[in-house]
Amino acid sequence: MKLRSIVVFPLLLTTALSEPGATPPTVVAAWDTPHAANPILPGYFADPSLVQYDGQNYLYATLDPWGGRTLGCWQSPDFKNWTFRSLNWPTKEACTSPTSGGSMVWAPSVVRAANGKFYMYVSVGSEVWVGTAVHPLGPWTDAHKGQPLIPGNYKPGFHMIDAEAFVDEEGSAYLYWGSGWNWKNGRCFAVKLKADMVTFDGEPRDVTPGNYFEGPFLFKHANRYYLSYSQGVTVEDTYQVHYAIGDSPLGPFTEAANSPILVTDQSRNVVSPGHHALFSRDGHDYILYHRHNVPYVKGQAYRQTCVDELRFTPEGLIEKVKPTHAGPVLVQRNRPSRLAATATASSELDKLHNTACVLDDNYATRWAAAPDEKEGGIQLDFGAETEIGYAEIRFEYAWKTYHFSLEASNDDTSWTRVADYRVTGTSGSPLHIAVNRKCQYLRLVYTGNNKAEAMSLWEFAAYPPEHP
Repeated sequence: MKLRSIVVFPLLLTTALSEPGATPPTVVAAWDTPHAANPILPGYFADPSLVQYDGQNYLYATLDPWGGRTLGCWQSPDFKNWTFRSLNWPTKEACTSPTSGGSMVWAPSVVRAANGKFYMYVSVGSEVWVGTAVHPLGPWTDAHKGQPLIPGNYKPGFHMIDAEAFVDEEGSAYLYWGSGWNWKNGRCFAVKLKADMVTFDGEPRDVTPGNYFEGPFLFKHANRYYLSYSQGVTVEDTYQVHYAIGDSPLGPFTEAANSPILVTDQSRNVVSPGHHALFSRDGHDYILYHRHNVPYVKGQAYRQTCVDELRFTPEGLIEKVKPTHAGPVLVQRNRPSRLAATATASSELDKLHNTACVLDDNYATRWAAAPDEKEGGIQLDFGAETEIGYAEIRFEYAWKTYHFSLEASNDDTSWTRVADYRVTGTSGSPLHIAVNRKCQYLRLVYTGNNKAEAMSLWEFAAYPPEHP
């Protein structure tokens, strides 16, 4: 593999591209800074749901584009360092009925019930399934006898998706769901759940507030109930977060005067923020949501997960949310023990996806190879012989299998293979690979088993041996 030399410099090409093939203008970008904490995950994850349990944080999300045969799941002890986890359920194969259609697994909602168990409500096509587990990572089992809790034909004319559960302080549980068809506003249905979390306690109600399309979420603050939701088209720049207020979990809900609270800001590369969850931690409130990757391409669904702070006015309104790239202190990360390096690669997709992106600790930016390249790779140069403890790699897709080798050299000519996944392949994020040697160069070499679009990384870093 021959790597052409590339000058490493801060990327300054930014403003969102609204159509494929558009030429990016040269402007300074707020999102393109080292250690920018939003997005908080390296990859494309939408419709996030969060569980805080036993000192750990578990984040569940749709795999983009448009869902997968299962869900994405991430675990973190501190909201800064996330590790991808595989779930045994739900899967497209396990959650299939006459009304599920060909659509994939979407939009999880995971809560801990009064009985101590965890329940997951997930959309598959135009229906809702439910599973249960004694731990956030499972193993998960179907909780409704292998049938959808809400079939696709439950309310003809509306989309039976985006179910979201809410457990009140005293243990009562409620379920909210519903969407429109063809990007036209839908209806929001709500029902109280019995203690088993799968049986309706009464008939569902229509609690639809103004400007409702999909993605309902219930949050309690100062003894009032806030129903927040999304409106607009998620693959355009109209998707946004609205909210309404009620005095009980079943409403009625009245849209607040200052709704919507989170909207597109094209000038700052924030496009279509929505389908969110609200949560509290250490005396602060936050909104966990997805927005489009950069550069934004109209009609595509490559969404990324972000966190920003949520504030209430003394009158009980939610303040307008200013979406950030830096993120609140909760999610801001800094990895000063990373070894300083420059990067070169066999090719680059374009100036927005250059090799500098793998060194910036920013999940909004990534390196990608040219589309016609079948083999090649990317290389780090530490400037002199350096003691390397391990390499840390974040591929574009955490759940896909990659075939590659990791190699070390002192002269950029003779290489020693450190790890070999050329045949077996491996997946996950981050991948930690022990190096345990002195070298000046470290390179990741892809094989022909990869499709060209798989040759892409969010981050490629090395750490000294003493790094924990």
